[in-house]
Amino acid sequence: MNGRAIGRVVALATAVAAPLGLGLAVAPGAEAATVTTLYYSSSGAPDYLAQIDRGAANWNAAVTDVRLVKRNTGATIVFHEVHSGGSYTNTDGHGHGQIYLDTSQVAEGFDPTRIAAHELGHNLGLPDHYSGPCSELMSGHGPGTSCTNAKPSAAEAAKVQSLWANGIAAARPEQTYTAAL
Repeated sequence: MNGRAIGRVVALATAVAAPLGLGLAVAPGAEAATVTTLYYSSSGAPDYLAQIDRGAANWNAAVTDVRLVKRNTGATIVFHEVHSGGSYTNTDGHGHGQIYLDTSQVAEGFDPTRIAAHELGHNLGLPDHYSGPCSELMSGHGPGTSCTNAKPSAAEAAKVQSLWANGIAAARPEQTYTAAL
């Protein structure tokens, strides 16, 4: 295949994948590697826009098989601001979910960037691990309000990498679940 034909194939694949929330990246001289792009919207949590963006950036810095990109329309992960009941996620673990960020938890002293990154972790397929140390993002509220770590541990990043290595279809778990901070 000549360069023009390859370019058309990549353009066609990108046009088909983009509406599905999937992105493709091609390394020079290598076969196309799949990078899944997940779109999130933080417009439903206007008091925490910067913290949500920072939480997504922390995941993007830790993993390469999946990217979190802000988009106000057509997002598959949507943040909402609530004022009681605790922060939680309704997700399928495949990059689709509704995240509820509780302002009362922030008022109690829990770090909103940690909450946002933690809840995004559920949308990437990770479960809670409340007994874990502060260095584990998925330990959630377990370590208490003094814990402000909003970055996934190396083990958490590796797990997300393995879940998303082959794109969105390979992500786990397959059941819908609700997880709280």
